[in-house]
Amino acid sequence: MAMNEVYSQTTAPNPESSWFTVPSNTLGSVRFVVKVCELLLSLVAFVLQELVQACSRCSALYLFEFVSCTTFIFTLALLVFLATTLQTRVGGVYWPRVDLCYTALAIPFLFIASTVYSVQNGNSTIEKTAVAFGFFATVAFIVDVGLFLKFNGLPWKTDGIPKLGHSDPVEGAGPPEKEKLTTPLQA
Repeated sequence: MAMNEVYSQTTAPNPESSWFTVPSNTLGSVRFVVKVCELLLSLVAFVLQELVQACSRCSALYLFEFVSCTTFIFTLALLVFLATTLQTRVGGVYWPRVDLCYTALAIPFLFIASTVYSVQNGNSTIEKTAVAFGFFATVAFIVDVGLFLKFNGLPWKTDGIPKLGHSDPVEGAGPPEKEKLTTPLQA
């Protein structure tokens, strides 16, 4: 009999051995997909506005450039922290609160930048497409906040205990042990 046959049926996978932790307490599978959509939409909006050759009112273009680039970079950083084990290595940060606050703050900034740029652009196809992707990114951020509140509620402390939750069960998390297999060492 092979060694794998003996241990494969009784050994549960160790979820901590993987660096990629989706789904987890801070980010479920559905919200992970939405965050990737936010990331891609803000990246496309940023790249499209960079392709604009000439601007009639450059201040609107610069505002849109700043906001779309900032949302892309911050969403990428947040996604890296929420989807990997890095969040456990950074102490003193309550990730659900950071996630909700950042995502909720991105909505008005993206909406204002997209609205201003839609009103003050040169009416080229690239500019109109960039604005459309800015609004699509805004909708993705709104959906993300809605899903966060649906699955987790508000991440503020209630009765001194932070409220945690997630949209999907964590894979590999089995039932607790019925009896301890090892005893603690006495010094």
